Amino acid sequence: MRVKHVIYAFGLMAMAALGLNAAGPDANSAEEVVWMIGDQPIWRSEVEDAYQQMKQEKFAIKGDPYCFIPEQIALERLYLHQADLDTVEVNAATILAEVDSRINEWIGQIGSRERLEEYMHKSLPELRAYLTETMTNNYRTTQVQQSLTSKIKVTPSQVRRYYEKLPKDSIPFIPTQVEVQIVTLNPVIPRETIEDVKDRLRGFADRVNSGSAEFSTLAIMYSEDGSASYGGEIGFRPRAGLVPEYAAVAFSLTDPKKASKVVETEYGFHIIQLIEKRGDRVNTRHILMRPKAAEKDVRDTQMRLDSIRADILDEKFTFEDAATILSQDKETRNNHGLMTNSDRESRNYNTSFFEMSELPAEVAREVARLQPGQISKAFAMKDPHSNKDVVAIVKLKNRVDAHRADVSNDYQMIKAMYENVERERILANWINKKIAETYIRIEPGWSDCPDWRYNWLKTAKK
Repeated sequence: MRVKHVIYAFGLMAMAALGLNAAGPDANSAEEVVWMIGDQPIWRSEVEDAYQQMKQEKFAIKGDPYCFIPEQIALERLYLHQADLDTVEVNAATILAEVDSRINEWIGQIGSRERLEEYMHKSLPELRAYLTETMTNNYRTTQVQQSLTSKIKVTPSQVRRYYEKLPKDSIPFIPTQVEVQIVTLNPVIPRETIEDVKDRLRGFADRVNSGSAEFSTLAIMYSEDGSASYGGEIGFRPRAGLVPEYAAVAFSLTDPKKASKVVETEYGFHIIQLIEKRGDRVNTRHILMRPKAAEKDVRDTQMRLDSIRADILDEKFTFEDAATILSQDKETRNNHGLMTNSDRESRNYNTSFFEMSELPAEVAREVARLQPGQISKAFAMKDPHSNKDVVAIVKLKNRVDAHRADVSNDYQMIKAMYENVERERILANWINKKIAETYIRIEPGWSDCPDWRYNWLKTAKK
């Protein structure tokens, strides 16, 4: 778990090094050292650039920025020093893939590589080198934190005692939450419709291969993937970062001027063009098209699923049996149809409970009409994973009304809160010990900071 002060430090270091549209210090202050952490300087230019960018981004700073920003940078320096001592290594391929993904995202937002270089005031190789260093540092910092907090063990009695001591205004308010089971069927799409989509893609490939059309232009015009606005480019990916069918073709391509044959994946049908290979990563463009189910096909599937619902209500079999045996939703069929809230992973715990706003809109609309144990009629929706048209029925397994969090209904949330408190305590103790062991010098004018989280002046040489 990455605690807040390290997230801030990573963002600030990124701002400082890039200096995105920042006014920056004048020539006289550019090389001024304001702090020393061991043998590592913190330059005034780092602080100024970070501050300018934070103002541009309207980032809320608590207290004096010339206290807040150096402290965050100093914290990262302490973690990186420990990473050196622990010989923390990184997976270079993973870092490079993340760097390329970030750069491709920025290019998509700003329009072109040239405009990105102009905006960043850096060439693409310089930008890539900087991001590689920054993400490597972030990864190493996270590894140190995880190592320091890996032995946290929490018992139910500790969680209860923690909850009992929480001030009432610190107990989270939980909106209404639901547990939902789902059965989905894919409408049968006529072979003629599928072949028509494949023929269109073959036609696009022929135009690219003959030189009469640019792949990226066709992707912008016709692709049904989110990458269409980027000319179909998806950025450098390792093989494991692509669905198997796509990866097999992408890594077999050798000619950047040619388009592949039609490839079928769970998302639909694609043609692919190689942009560049780098070791075990590949950057490609693609055009995705999905055969559309006709209204009659959707109605026929709804009738079939309503018939299944009738059999469940007549107790010929259970909803759970239908989900396991008949459902075509691969995300839930091995879990008796129970939907899992992946959005909660970022909160450090998994759950089957959803707030209504976290459900797909079509599911939420049906669930709002149900009482626990009831099953909806069949309805059409977009599969959240593949974006294909599917037909579904849902069962409301459980509803918990809005309430203040309590141990009975929200144990995992409260447990995660307590674990976060324990992580913060362990890391704070470690930082205080590290400060006491580290040579720290803070220049005059930079040390009068009542808002510091830690007492840097214990060892600071004024």
